[in-house]
Amino acid sequence: MVERDRDSAGRARNARPRDRLGRPLPAGSVGVARIPDDLDLPPQQTLSFAQQLLDAGLAFNAHEVLEAAWKNGPLAERSLWQALAQLAVGVTHVQRGNPTGAVRLLTRAMSRLTAYRPDGESMPYGIDRVGLLAHAESLIATLAAGGEPTADDLRPRLRS
Repeated sequence: MVERDRDSAGRARNARPRDRLGRPLPAGSVGVARIPDDLDLPPQQTLSFAQQLLDAGLAFNAHEVLEAAWKNGPLAERSLWQALAQLAVGVTHVQRGNPTGAVRLLTRAMSRLTAYRPDGESMPYGIDRVGLLAHAESLIATLAAGGEPTADDLRPRLRS
């Protein structure tokens, strides 16, 4: 049986270093800094940190920051944070050269963003739902047309 890395609670955790796109590297390699599994930031700090990572081309790390908010945040906001995490991992798939996976995740993110507060209430924390939906839609169209996304296409703006 293969031994797996585990955290202090016994949950499986991959301790191998990762590259800029979140792919595991061989043990002993130098990778990018990992996002702590127990990250728990207030919403505004989460969005700021995730945006910094997106702007630096580290969409996988941004996804991990947003995923932490999804898993640690209030139940009423989980679908919102899940949508943002899916948007970031959709960008990660583009960066990894996987347009099919990117379209799948971007579409899921759009569905969740659209369903969150469908009555038109404003989004919390200054999140730019309209801009994010337009950004994801444009990125999907570029991929569907076989185009090559630009660097700006891979840096969605989380807040207006």
